[in-house]
Amino acid sequence: MRLIISGWHGQIARALADVALSSPDVEAFALGRPALDVRDPRSVERAFSDVNPDLVINTAAYTAVDKAEAEPDLAFLLNRDGARRFAEAAARRNVPIIHLSTHYVFDGMKSAPYVETDEPRPTTIYGQSKLEGEEAVRQANPQHVIVRTGWIYSATGRNFFTRILDLATTTEGPLDVVDDQRGNPTYAPHFATLLLDLARRLLSESHGTKGWGIYHVAAPGNTTWYEFAKEIGENLESAKKLSIRLNPISTAQYTTLARRPPNCTFDCTKFDDTFSLRLPLWQEGVRECVNSWNKATER
Repeated sequence: MRLIISGWHGQIARALADVALSSPDVEAFALGRPALDVRDPRSVERAFSDVNPDLVINTAAYTAVDKAEAEPDLAFLLNRDGARRFAEAAARRNVPIIHLSTHYVFDGMKSAPYVETDEPRPTTIYGQSKLEGEEAVRQANPQHVIVRTGWIYSATGRNFFTRILDLATTTEGPLDVVDDQRGNPTYAPHFATLLLDLARRLLSESHGTKGWGIYHVAAPGNTTWYEFAKEIGENLESAKKLSIRLNPISTAQYTTLARRPPNCTFDCTKFDDTFSLRLPLWQEGVRECVNSWNKATER
C-alpha cells in the first residue's frame, strides 16, 4: 500500500509516518512544502507522478484557530482550495482520499455528542474554512472518507499535552485550565494506527461498498480540559516525574480571539459500525503518551 500523506510537519502526519515505519505492508510518503504544496497545482501533480499512490491522506491544513480570524484568505486557500486541488488530483487517478476535518464545523451548543447528521454551524473562520474544505473534497472525489476529529495530542510538537508540561515547569503556582468545554482527547499515534487500518479497509476488495462519506472519529469517553490536564498530572506523578497543580476556570475567564465551542464531543457509532474500528479509551492514550515522554527524556 503506497500512501501520500500531505502536511508532513503536523503531529498527525508525523504519527502516520512513524506508525508506517513499523508496518511492512505500507510505503508512506509524508510530503510537505516544498515537495508538496497543496496551493500549487504543479507541485501536487509532481507528487502524484513521483509516488503513484494507492490512497492519499490529507492532513495539510491551516490550523491556527485564532490567527485565522485575521488571515481568512490564507485559511481558505489551504483548508478549502488546497483540499479541493489534492482531492481532484487523486480523483483523476481513481485514487481514494482520507481527508481530515474538525469539530469546529459545529457551534458546540448541542447538549449531547455530535453525530454526522447534525447540521454544521461553524462560528469561526477556521471552522468555516474546514467545512468548505469538506464540501470541496466531497464534490471533487467520490471516493472519499472525511474524518472529523479533535483534541489531538502527542508527546512532541505543539499541543495540549506539551503545553501543560511547559507551563508546569515555568509557572509558579497552579495552572488555570478551562473546565466548561468538553471533548474527546485523542492520542495521535492511536489515531494514526486507526487511519492506516482504515486505509487498508478502503483498499480491500472484501470491504464491499467501502463506506464513502463523513465520519466522526475520536477516543471513547469525553472530559474537560481541566480533567484532561488532571489525568496527565496524575500519570506524571505516578511516574515520579512531575507534580502539577491545577485551578479550574471558566471559558469566560480565558480570553481567545476565536470562540471555542463548549461541546466538542463526538458520537463515533457510525464509524465503528461501518469499519469495525475503534480507538482505545482516552485515558489509555494519556497513559501511553506519558510513557512515551518518559522514555524520550530518559535517553
